[in-house]
Amino acid sequence: MLPSISILITTYNWKEALALVLQSVSQQSHLPKEVLIADDGSRDDTAKLIQHYQKTFPVPLIHCWQEDLGFRAAAVRNKAIAASTSDYIVMIDGDMVLHSNFIADHLHSAQPNQFIQGSRVITFPDRVKKMLNGNMSITFYSSGINNRTNTLNLPLLSRYFSHINNELQGTKTCNFSAWRNDLVAINGFNEDYVGWGREDSDLAARLFHSGKKRLKLKFMANAYHLYHPENARKSLQSNDERLAHCIESRQIRCDNGLDGH
Repeated sequence: MLPSISILITTYNWKEALALVLQSVSQQSHLPKEVLIADDGSRDDTAKLIQHYQKTFPVPLIHCWQEDLGFRAAAVRNKAIAASTSDYIVMIDGDMVLHSNFIADHLHSAQPNQFIQGSRVITFPDRVKKMLNGNMSITFYSSGINNRTNTLNLPLLSRYFSHINNELQGTKTCNFSAWRNDLVAINGFNEDYVGWGREDSDLAARLFHSGKKRLKLKFMANAYHLYHPENARKSLQSNDERLAHCIESRQIRCDNGLDGH
């Protein structure tokens, strides 16, 4: 019997992108048990969009909102994890449009004592404009994309190119999945990370310290990242220092985390 699965979508004030993401979730070959939107303080227009989708969405659509006090992705993701009810959690960002087999690929690749890092196709502004105007189709030959091999959904080839990789480099929770119990055991994200950067690396480091392995999944769980300007990185130095301490101390469970929700 397959485990139940929740998908967690992090968003902030880009309802047009979120609408595309929700459309792609609703068209999955394997629907999740529930969708949780981890909203880091978006305006009312995002809430209205979610309310519109809640009327017809094929699974429960749960809006987890927190006040806008700056970039606090760690805290709002914990809030959504706490509200989840499934065995397994897939995390994406609210600018990641999903291949129709995305959830099925994560689910069928899930193994005990392991978490998954997926990859992404990078889109350029001209491609994003087309997608926002309704042209959602992307293939290996599409213009306006980078990392185009990541468009290929080839499960047989994935068996040979997916591998265990326990390095922090490349850790991104824009395409990531883990067992809920494993996240609870390490107390989720460390909410001391405020401002952009490294909260996802810290989570992965503590999963490693707890004995979990990372599967780097290739040619499955395809997703298409909508281009946007980069977030401000003024907190990156302090977050780098916090991450270094986590690694050096072999920290497993953070103090300021999931149990606060």
